[in-house]
Amino acid sequence: MSIPNLRDKLDQKIFDAIYSRSLVYNTCWEDPAVDRRALALGPDDSVLVITSAGCNALDYALQGPRSIHAVDANPRQNALLELKIAGIRTLGFDDYFAIFGEGWHARFAEIYGDALRGELSEFARAWWDRHADWFTSRRGSFYFHGLSGCVARGVRAYFATRPRLRRAMDDLFLARDVDEQRVIYDGRVAPQLWNTPVNWVISRQFVMSLLGVPYPQRRLVEAQHEHGVSGFIRSAVQYVFRQLPLADNYFWHVYMTGRYRRDCCPEYLKQDNFERLKAGLVDRIVPHTTTVTEFLRAHDAPITRFVLLDHMDWMSSYHPAALIEEWEAIRERAAPGARILLRSAQARPAYLDEIRIGPARERLRDAFRFMDAEADALQPHDRVHTYAGFVIADVPA
Repeated sequence: MSIPNLRDKLDQKIFDAIYSRSLVYNTCWEDPAVDRRALALGPDDSVLVITSAGCNALDYALQGPRSIHAVDANPRQNALLELKIAGIRTLGFDDYFAIFGEGWHARFAEIYGDALRGELSEFARAWWDRHADWFTSRRGSFYFHGLSGCVARGVRAYFATRPRLRRAMDDLFLARDVDEQRVIYDGRVAPQLWNTPVNWVISRQFVMSLLGVPYPQRRLVEAQHEHGVSGFIRSAVQYVFRQLPLADNYFWHVYMTGRYRRDCCPEYLKQDNFERLKAGLVDRIVPHTTTVTEFLRAHDAPITRFVLLDHMDWMSSYHPAALIEEWEAIRERAAPGARILLRSAQARPAYLDEIRIGPARERLRDAFRFMDAEADALQPHDRVHTYAGFVIADVPA
């Protein structure tokens, strides 16, 4: 773990200033289908998941674990999850899909006041009182709001200036199979998409910050990819569009279009699953606005499954002592045999080999059993593919 330099400290202040005032993620960009295979959730499981946009907490609830604790230090992310939970409890499916599937509902203000507002916590109510217009905006979709939504809106605006590229992208998402995708991508998309201005824009730290990627995490990408951030993004996009079926890739579909289709959406937006959540499964989710360590220290029951996303990347540079404390809290609160999932900008996160925990300063790879082969087997199936590293670790039974 490196010592932050002046640029790191300046970027941290900028990143914190943006993060502390904004909804960063309007949808989750971690593939829960991969997580479900790794987690093998059962009725006795207690899950800790970093909230992000709440989509994956709802996905895990459909597997029927005993409890899901959605933890996020950014209260705006929990405000979004609260709004989704409130909608499941009070709305019919068509209204719910218009709001969170299409990202736009002409009567949202009325629905919010009549059905949703009273279900929210004080912070969430105040936040959506100010931002309810995101669901009726002239920008056309909730998914073009928030920080990551700003980037999606910029991509859409760029495509609007390049009609041939826009048509090629439309055809790409309508392709019948991967072979047809490759033909369209190689012949019509790639030659128009990748150029010097695009490479320059996607390499800017400001754009990375809007996507929730601080400078230290960017450095991890640059350290492992010879063409830097733009090269990594190009490789990720190329893999998704040339190697994985787009028919069910709702992550890239919503990012490009600002809406989901009913046949291409997260599990919680499918009608049968919506009804199952409404029937009681959604009540197993409890949002917590706090850090992972603070939650674990206050929680008095063991956790059997941890889904920690990529926050350890930036903690390893910004708050290395706090990262050690978090791993110690995980070990203390984890049930025997518990499983931990995390993602990283590095294929093999260096901090996993550097951290020492406990009075004996034990190596993480001695304290936990890292399932590298299993993680490597699942990683190619990730439909988002913006993380180089997928890590699975088990607590000794």
